[in-house]
Amino acid sequence: MLGERLTRDVSARGVRMRVLEQGDGPAVVLVHDFLASHTSFDDVVGPLAQRFRVVVPDLPGFGGSEKPSPTRYAYGIEAFAEALADLVAALGLGRARVVGHAMGGAAALTLAALHPELVDRLVLVDPLVYPFPLDARTRLALLPGLGGVLFKQMLGRAGFHAWMRDRCAGPAYQPSADRLDALYEGFHTPAARESAFAVLHAIVDTRAVVARISRVRAPTLIVWGREDRALPVRDGQRLARAIAGARLELLESGHAPHEEQPEAFLATVSDFLGGA
Repeated sequence: MLGERLTRDVSARGVRMRVLEQGDGPAVVLVHDFLASHTSFDDVVGPLAQRFRVVVPDLPGFGGSEKPSPTRYAYGIEAFAEALADLVAALGLGRARVVGHAMGGAAALTLAALHPELVDRLVLVDPLVYPFPLDARTRLALLPGLGGVLFKQMLGRAGFHAWMRDRCAGPAYQPSADRLDALYEGFHTPAARESAFAVLHAIVDTRAVVARISRVRAPTLIVWGREDRALPVRDGQRLARAIAGARLELLESGHAPHEEQPEAFLATVSDFLGGA
């Protein structure tokens, strides 16, 4: 399976999740950020698959996964962590290495805290843990009443591109128009917008994530883009002090080191993931 990327659907907490897999060996689960999908890891899956069984899900509400109504599915970090626990069980992964980016980092940390038996090693990439500054577009989207109309009905392609560039791009990196178009197409359905809006409201309050930091026991590597505009690097320094034995590595990137500097990212995390 080394050279072939396979996709399958797995039921997790009653929701159909789309999962990409490649490679053989110890399991590595890669968990994406808000408004993203498994494709955010495209540049690192192949190299990791030379040593590991790489499993990359689309979280509920994103990518090719089911997008149930918020009245049926309680979108949020804990729900995503429990979906990941179901995924690990469904695929028989045993104890997995788990890599989570931003919102996916919050879900990975929560998984490690709630289900330590499932997480062998933990990599947190610019994770959403502490309260974070809200940009103008996010503040608008969170306005009662009007915010829902703006986000679910009026946020068009150009506005979406600008939001993602402002939030995610490093000073020396701009995601391509094709990349942003693909993300927008994944967002631009009524069900996807409804799901994303519910997630946005859920992830603003990070107190539950902070409360679980002390329960993390897995060996932990924290990777942070030095020029992250969305989540400041001081949060990485704070988190490294809060998780026993954690190590912090800074990369010359913005919010998404694995997309902006994939070779440097792989050099930083590969040995850690493969450690005994």
